[in-house]
Amino acid sequence: MSEYPVPNHPTPDPDYTPEEVVDLQLAALADNDDPVENAGIKTAYNFASPNNRRQTGPLDRFTRMVNGPQYAPMIDHGEAVAGPLERDGNQAHQRVTLTGPTGRTVTYLFGLSRYKGANEALQKCWLTDRVLID
Repeated sequence: MSEYPVPNHPTPDPDYTPEEVVDLQLAALADNDDPVENAGIKTAYNFASPNNRRQTGPLDRFTRMVNGPQYAPMIDHGEAVAGPLERDGNQAHQRVTLTGPTGRTVTYLFGLSRYKGANEALQKCWLTDRVLID
């Protein structure tokens, strides 16, 4: 399944702030399999920028990556502590410290940008360009 956006999951909206985009993804990943298997990962995929998806997709590959050791603490995490969002025009960054289901704590740096490409549905939406271990 490489359809984008994944139907029946939250999708980008120009009314969402960058903080809301991060929060939506984290909330979905905190209960990854609700209401369907990998719903949280599918939501994160929907908010990935086109460049991000080119490097990490299609969805089945994106799912394997998020389930891998680097991002596994995101899946069904118990706690998320977000730092202040730093915004510079159409770019934004936010650090988030997650405590995974095994108790492992990892800080991630979310990098977002406001989309300005050819896809009309994504115009002016905040999308995730990268998520790195900080």
